[in-house]
Amino acid sequence: MNNLKVGFCRMNIDPPMGVPINGYYKERFVEGILDSLYMNVLALQSGDNTILLINVDNCGLTQAKIAVFKEIITERTGVSAENIMISATHTHTAPDIDPFSDNEIIKAYTELVKTRFADASSYAIADLKDAKMGYGKGVAPNIAFGRRYLMKDGSTKTNPGVNNPDIVKPIGVVDDSVNVIRFDREGADTIVFVNFANHPDVVGGSKVSADWPGLLRTTVEKVLDNTKCIFFNGAQGDVNHVNVHPKPGDLNGMFMDFDDVSRGYAHAEYIARVVTGGVLQAYDKVNYVDVDSLVNVQKPMYIPSNRPDPKDIPEAHRINDLHNAGKDDEIPYEGMMLTTVVAEAARMVFLENGPDTLDMTLTGIAIGPVAIVGIPGEPFTGIGLALKDTEGFDMILPCCASNGYEGYFPMQDSYDEGGYEARSSRFKAGVAEFIIKEGKALLESLRK
Repeated sequence: MNNLKVGFCRMNIDPPMGVPINGYYKERFVEGILDSLYMNVLALQSGDNTILLINVDNCGLTQAKIAVFKEIITERTGVSAENIMISATHTHTAPDIDPFSDNEIIKAYTELVKTRFADASSYAIADLKDAKMGYGKGVAPNIAFGRRYLMKDGSTKTNPGVNNPDIVKPIGVVDDSVNVIRFDREGADTIVFVNFANHPDVVGGSKVSADWPGLLRTTVEKVLDNTKCIFFNGAQGDVNHVNVHPKPGDLNGMFMDFDDVSRGYAHAEYIARVVTGGVLQAYDKVNYVDVDSLVNVQKPMYIPSNRPDPKDIPEAHRINDLHNAGKDDEIPYEGMMLTTVVAEAARMVFLENGPDTLDMTLTGIAIGPVAIVGIPGEPFTGIGLALKDTEGFDMILPCCASNGYEGYFPMQDSYDEGGYEARSSRFKAGVAEFIIKEGKALLESLRK
């Protein structure tokens, strides 16, 4: 018997000029708006259980920040923190949101966003309507590429540059699947939940943009009448939009940016259209099922930290100090290698005096035969594929930057291979495999 209600709200969170932008090891401040940023809230209710799935156009919000926002949502709506999942799209052209900042302009913008969390959640609950759910899968090929490569000298490089003659082959796998959940509501817009894995770092620059996830929402809603789209990014830690061996036409609408990465707004629009194609493959042919319950579980994890070797500390401090002083030109690297050594130095300085373990929480939500796994950072594709392969659910949707943003979760062999993600990760080798094990246990608990 179907017993599902669904509500939705979208609210604008455009920032003022001058707010710092997250996403690079390089200072940027908001200079304008290419397209607006939004907060999207999906409210699900079955019986006496209400769950809020909230997506924000932002690079990432730490667990500590999210705890602050959950508190005001609970105060306003009565929905417990355990029943709320807040995810970031991971766009690299959105400003800093920080309730602990002393910067006045960040504080002002954060207060706006904090109010939006409470308001949008309240409106989504007020919008609850009887609904039926269907689910299906499409595919979006040739827009996500592995970004780690084996080089001729035996090293591993992240984003080694387009047409780099020293590239031997890509490392890792890509998941082209587009997961779609469709909620048909009585007397109200249909809600389309989309899950696809790719880095939203396509636009670049210092103007605000939700990148391709925001353009995806707009495109889906243009193509499908009376529909609202909400997007949750997948396991995208080792993939992005860069095709290092482009064919004629592939670089249309793109430019080479400061870190050897090809970017362009037109390419973000292209990705949005291709993923929309994947949505359309599934939309009309979803498998409708009755939903008579919602189940949600939070699973704490304690993971060893990637503490530095004491002999590396002096050099890490030197690089970190130069970077913080704006003297990157005195660090003998360029492009993505500069980003890598700066990020690695920051990790070493951060963990110089511990802690030895870091805590995180996995989030699990079951909507009938469909499960969502919220991962508080950037999981590699291997994590997402392993979780999707778990028995017991018809569809499993891994969602990155969910209920936290604590960094990269590389696969075990990535630590031996090297590259930006493993060298910057605050977690010791084995973190990915641990998340897979705990994630599968989480999925099993959702079935009980």
